[in-house]
Amino acid sequence: MPTNKTPSLTIFSFLLGVLWFDYFPGLEAATGKLGSVPGVYVFGDSLVDAGNNNYLAFSVSKANYPHNGVDFPGKKPTGRFSNGKNAADAIAEKFGLPLPPPYLSLRGLFREKRRKSAAVTGVNFASGGAGIFNSSDQKLGQAIPLSHQVNHWLSIHRELTNQLGPAETQIHLSKSLFTVVIGSNDLFDYFGSFKLRRRNNPQQYTQSMADKLKEQLKRIHDTGAHRFLIVGVAQIGCTPGKREKNSAIHECDEEANTWCSLYNEALVKMLQQLKQELQSSMTYSYFDNFKSLRDIISNPARYGFADVTSACCGNGKLNADTPCLPITRYCSDRTKYLFWDRYGHPTEAAARTFIDLMLSDDSQYSSPLTLAQLVSS
Repeated sequence: MPTNKTPSLTIFSFLLGVLWFDYFPGLEAATGKLGSVPGVYVFGDSLVDAGNNNYLAFSVSKANYPHNGVDFPGKKPTGRFSNGKNAADAIAEKFGLPLPPPYLSLRGLFREKRRKSAAVTGVNFASGGAGIFNSSDQKLGQAIPLSHQVNHWLSIHRELTNQLGPAETQIHLSKSLFTVVIGSNDLFDYFGSFKLRRRNNPQQYTQSMADKLKEQLKRIHDTGAHRFLIVGVAQIGCTPGKREKNSAIHECDEEANTWCSLYNEALVKMLQQLKQELQSSMTYSYFDNFKSLRDIISNPARYGFADVTSACCGNGKLNADTPCLPITRYCSDRTKYLFWDRYGHPTEAAARTFIDLMLSDDSQYSSPLTLAQLVSS
């Protein structure tokens, strides 16, 4: 997340979901059988990190301590920035796949069997604090930037090819889902850097983010990936931490939200251009996380939430004065909170809500395809 920084986040560019299509009131459930997905491969930041940062010796962007994981099976912190499972986990479960393990957990001589299995069903390359760019934070070993995550994917691709052979690997990858949830930390870097703001205006910076992301998507595509789920940046100005700093009435930071909108606009145009370049060898679903979050905040009861401004875990005003730590308190009913911590990571309940929106027949948040349509294409 940010560089003030800890996790990567901002609200969630995303979201979980297992089988609870009727989990929240007032929204019709997705219907019909989901298409077949043999593998789920995940790239991104702390919104989908499954514990890669646990293996970074010098990183402080970790969530391997309580109260993180209080609702995860076994009630243990795993490195996920959540009270339970995150979006990447839920996506895999929707398709009947194992949770994609963190890539760095698969390294080593005695993990070869697990690595071979995960190479087929899916691997999580995401890293809390990661960005599209290789920021100074990542150069200091705090996170794994997107370009390095793609390097790690190339290693798994070689593993997969050795197992299945080139022809079968291409068939497998053409049906698999490649999920990308990233961009918030690059915007936080821009907010906090006078040097970056002096060098680029917001339009230039957000366009350069989209251009850089395009390079990495093409690298993934060139290995045989066809289906992409791309999640836009949410309203990071509405995280509990941003609200807490924004006057006595704790409104959203609309300047920060404006920059998010600029990036999402550049992202949508870039994806359209990339699709034109790659034609039928690429299909994608873009999820408008900005709009979906705005609608949830505007009408929380419809989605089953009682608090859409405070963090569930923390201390002080809006529970946002401190990060979620073992010494802080956490809410008793996590299903009623939108945000888990001050950085805007979603609770498991919130993540499930977003996944249901992705899979819903209502396409107001997804284009040109919903996730259900993407995996059936």
